[in-house]
Amino acid sequence: MKLHNPDGKSEISALGLVVHPTKPVDDSVAKIIAWAASHSVQVVAREQDRDRVTPEVETLPDDEFVARVSGLLALGGDGTMLGAMRLVIARPVPVLGINHGNLGFLVEVTPATLEDSLARLIDGDFTIEAHSCLDAEWAGATPSQSVGFNDIVLASTGRAGAVSVDLTVNGLQYGYYKCDALVLSTPSGSTAYNYAAGGPVVSPSASVVVVTPVAPMAGISRAVVLGAEDRISIHVAAESAPVEVDIDGTSAGQLAPDGVLTAYLREDASQVVRFAAGEHASRSRIKLSLLDLPLRRDQLLELIPGDLRTGNDADG
Repeated sequence: MKLHNPDGKSEISALGLVVHPTKPVDDSVAKIIAWAASHSVQVVAREQDRDRVTPEVETLPDDEFVARVSGLLALGGDGTMLGAMRLVIARPVPVLGINHGNLGFLVEVTPATLEDSLARLIDGDFTIEAHSCLDAEWAGATPSQSVGFNDIVLASTGRAGAVSVDLTVNGLQYGYYKCDALVLSTPSGSTAYNYAAGGPVVSPSASVVVVTPVAPMAGISRAVVLGAEDRISIHVAAESAPVEVDIDGTSAGQLAPDGVLTAYLREDASQVVRFAAGEHASRSRIKLSLLDLPLRRDQLLELIPGDLRTGNDADG
């Protein structure tokens, strides 16, 4: 599906940069600025990234940044991509990830193909992969902390003991968990902590939430798959260790004793740019299969012939 106006002009006139705080992305930023200048496209960044971009890039407060942009470029890995998606959740615009990370399940473009990808983005020659998220609420939560595109994890604070919680679905008691942690996952997040905990890999096209216990000791011991319309409540039992809430790998607060976290799936919460959706899905399946091999990445490289290894090393 091509995305463009009937007259053929691009709908993307202002690109926003979301930049990893430490990874070396200077070359990509320079390419973006040079390309945009020759194609009459604005490039803006957030004030917090002022030191990560060049002076000719206008930096804005987050609210002005979100209001201005018609597309986002996330320079980093999956974490940077998730942050960009979360930033524009109230006003979804196309988000393109440029991989400066490692595996990169979400990001598709490499720095080597950046300029061609920018041309296709502005021409509307791409498809949109809609991503759902989990919206959560609990006492003390703030809206910016309570949205997860991958997962919401309830874990014991400082490994102080087992998490003991009750699961209620649509107001009906479902069961209880006693475990090291409990993972609530979106379909795209099913390849993250959920997968490591033994949960199922879910198709991105499925509208479901997966609830998976980590190291279960009692109660429900297997993953439970719930529908998009289900309203999920997690109630902390009196016997539970203190519970910390992590969202997409970042600490988001704590659940007090007798506290309740409610969550539901919000569909079409983000627009991820895909140039070759089938190829990206195939690469993701290969990356996922590599995680199951009993070899580290450096050990895998040793299996590559020496005349090919240098190129693979350089790719990072």
